[in-house]
Amino acid sequence: MQLTCRATAYIDAGQVTLWSRQGKELTKVLGDVAAALADQVPPGVVLDGEAVIWNGDRLDFEALQQRMVTSRAALPALVKELPASFVAFDVLAVAGQDIRGVPLTGRQLLEELARDWTAPLNLSPTTTDMELAKTWLRDLPATGIEGLVFKGAAQPYEAGRIWLKLKHKDVLDVVCAAVIGSLAQPQAIIAGLPVGGELKIVGRSTVLSTKAGRELGQYLHAAGPGHPWPEEISESSLNRFSKDKGPVRLTLIEPVVVEVSADVAWSGRSFRHPVTYRRARPELSPSNISAPAR
Repeated sequence: MQLTCRATAYIDAGQVTLWSRQGKELTKVLGDVAAALADQVPPGVVLDGEAVIWNGDRLDFEALQQRMVTSRAALPALVKELPASFVAFDVLAVAGQDIRGVPLTGRQLLEELARDWTAPLNLSPTTTDMELAKTWLRDLPATGIEGLVFKGAAQPYEAGRIWLKLKHKDVLDVVCAAVIGSLAQPQAIIAGLPVGGELKIVGRSTVLSTKAGRELGQYLHAAGPGHPWPEEISESSLNRFSKDKGPVRLTLIEPVVVEVSADVAWSGRSFRHPVTYRRARPELSPSNISAPAR
């Protein structure tokens, strides 16, 4: 499940610390979560989970990101306006003892620990019912949850990504007004949507196959005067999580509608993850395309 921040919580006597998967300490920015963990979880416990922020009935990743970059003086106001929650999905240690090698007992111990939890602490739901899982995959994206994680009942905890992630995908139309690569053989599309009354760059696609690029190239024409986009942008404007901060050269084209599949990480201004190109829709007018509801 996404629109969250993976966090490991260490509960010691008199102290709680929270750490990201990349080793960054999150205790100060998630002070409300740390306080709840100190109050409700006994010392010697280590929990793996996700920090989330609910805004109404939907997860708000932008609010979570804002916490990471705001000043210490401004942080209390953010915490008061949109408090964070912690969703635990695994327990790594109990009473100071490492239990990562125990496959089933870990969940049982976690459920016992969470028996009397109150907000903002939550236990991630699990099921062995495939029909219920299908219902979750269909219905939960409306709340901003991107998908499900599948784990074998006999699997012990491992730090590596051995679990299967299944993301919900929506099919929608976007405006392609630039590509990376040539007109005849584009390597990726640059997706645009009307935001604030203007056609804005909202993301990029994954790398196109040779066949898909060649087929799309049949519908591409060099842009005329007055194109709203620059010929060069930064990689971080397409992918805020990219370590590459260098420039990206765009081939500007006359806008054409294309069909893509995308996960639910739409912020209202951009797609957080690359979209997947499906086909060109030359029969549709770019002026009739609208941004998805958030």
